[in-house]
Amino acid sequence: MNNGMYLALDFPTWEMSKQFLEENNLHEVPVKVGMELFYREGMHVIEELKKRNHPIFLDLKLHDIPTTVMRAMKNLAHAEVDLVNVHAIGGSEMIKRAKEGLTCVNDKTKLIAVTILTSMDEMEMARDLRLPNNINDNVLHLSTLAKQSGADGVVCSVHEVRAIKEACSNEFLTVTPGIRLMNSKDDDQKRVATPAMAKELNSDYIVIGRSITMAEQPFDAYKQALEEWENGITK
Repeated sequence: MNNGMYLALDFPTWEMSKQFLEENNLHEVPVKVGMELFYREGMHVIEELKKRNHPIFLDLKLHDIPTTVMRAMKNLAHAEVDLVNVHAIGGSEMIKRAKEGLTCVNDKTKLIAVTILTSMDEMEMARDLRLPNNINDNVLHLSTLAKQSGADGVVCSVHEVRAIKEACSNEFLTVTPGIRLMNSKDDDQKRVATPAMAKELNSDYIVIGRSITMAEQPFDAYKQALEEWENGITK
């Protein structure tokens, strides 16, 4: 069952991921598999998680020429995960071809486009990417582009959800990383929020990692995060 809260499996191996999930009784919870784990384990980790009934967000952020992304997405589509993503900044044609590669294999996996990484703030965006305007304007532009190109939703910060919903419709999905419990460090994330704030601002899905995986009692931290996410109350 997918509760909309994806636990980031930021571990280098499947064995470490499996041990963490089993030791903390996190059976069948939705999980996010990112580059670190997938590049080590490949489709094997997806198969093992599916055997254990974990809903999966495959977070690989594809960004390449349209044909390459289409072919890669066609291969990834066979995994039949819940969500998979590309970088919106790759452009309209790349997003369209990604959707093409995905839907020619299955029509259940949702294509999500990454807008501006939640590890980036206004200063870094201007300095490193030299994008005009502010973060909100650029996120809205990339979200609109993604929708027009066939994506089912975007990865964004919680703080941008309402504006995206207004611009792209309530049905357009928002996946929001950078989620932290109140007593957790921000680490390398800049545009962060609590699960309760994400609920209040109408995120469709949240991604939470170190607040749980680095907690002294991960199961208790997971329960707290889930309660906040489902009920909109910060403890």
